[in-house]
Amino acid sequence: MERTRRAPRRTDRRPGVTVGRVFGVPLHLNGSMVLLALLVTVMYAEFARRQLDLPQAAGYLIGFAFVVSLLGSVLLHELGHALTARRYGIGVRGITLELLGGYTEMDRDAPSPRVDLLVSLAGPAVSAVLGVVAVAATLALPDRTLLNQLAFQLAVSNVIVALFNILPGLPLDGGRALRAVVWAVTADRHRATEIAGWVGRGIAVGTVLLVTVLTVNRFLAPLALPLMLLVAFTLWRGAGQSIRVARVSRRLPLIDLSRLARPVLTVPTGTPLAEAQRRRDTGPQPGAALVVSDSTGRPIGLVDPAAAGAVPVERRPWLAVDAVSRSLAGLPTMPVGLDGERVMETVQAHPGAQYVVTAGEDVVGILHIADLAQLLEPHRKMNT
Repeated sequence: MERTRRAPRRTDRRPGVTVGRVFGVPLHLNGSMVLLALLVTVMYAEFARRQLDLPQAAGYLIGFAFVVSLLGSVLLHELGHALTARRYGIGVRGITLELLGGYTEMDRDAPSPRVDLLVSLAGPAVSAVLGVVAVAATLALPDRTLLNQLAFQLAVSNVIVALFNILPGLPLDGGRALRAVVWAVTADRHRATEIAGWVGRGIAVGTVLLVTVLTVNRFLAPLALPLMLLVAFTLWRGAGQSIRVARVSRRLPLIDLSRLARPVLTVPTGTPLAEAQRRRDTGPQPGAALVVSDSTGRPIGLVDPAAAGAVPVERRPWLAVDAVSRSLAGLPTMPVGLDGERVMETVQAHPGAQYVVTAGEDVVGILHIADLAQLLEPHRKMNT
């Protein structure tokens, strides 16, 4: 299963082992590829042995050759997405090959429905062309020969990939195409994403039902059943993620750091924790974050609420706030005027529980990730 997705802007994670670049696009291999290689090699080796009357070792060699050819087809499919995206100014962070195919990571969404449609259909178009070429090779090569069988399997694989991926539900390529069409009609990308996501969930359910019927009627080998159910589960999960992202994205304009960030109460270094908490609780803003300042009044630390709460009440008059504080220098910062999309980019690039909100050189608030999550997903139960 191939799909494209916008990559989260994080620099501390890799989708797999980087094996090189293709047309300047980083290529990664996920560890699940080992499982795919083993499954396909064994299954195709047995098929090749029966069809061509080959020894066992030769069957496994042919099976592995088929895996390599299949991965090459998937790579070309993803390059269709990647190069088309790059043609329209969308940065491509990399291509990852994994158990169920592959995906292309882009650094931003398509700027228009037309570009979204073209990028979405580029991959299936490549697979369709490869399928047609493989069909022609199958017809041209002598029957029941090794090359004929390899060409036939590549033809079937690419045609299936093209047809399956064109189904109109996210996270499939056809789902992105459906989203582009609905986006063009409604001028609402978020609604279009939700609609395509729900269609994707319907396709996932339909896949389970179809696989069950085919297995019961012996049209599908029992060995393939777990893999097909995994495909259906991945479709359901990907569709659900698309729906969630659409709902969150719709609420991004509601992010206003001047309102969302908790106000700060500054206390001098060495202040007893109990005294700092008393000043906060009796002040005009009981929910304020406690910030520690040095002898010159410069903010240097932030009291960790969890650490402070873990201190026994009887010890708080004797424990300085410094003992339960984190250095402000180690926390990510956000200007108070940052818009919602830039706030999310900062959160994705620097994951954490708290962020320092600034106005020039002044600390004006502390953004708690739980508050941001509650704003973006008000109906979801949060752990605070």
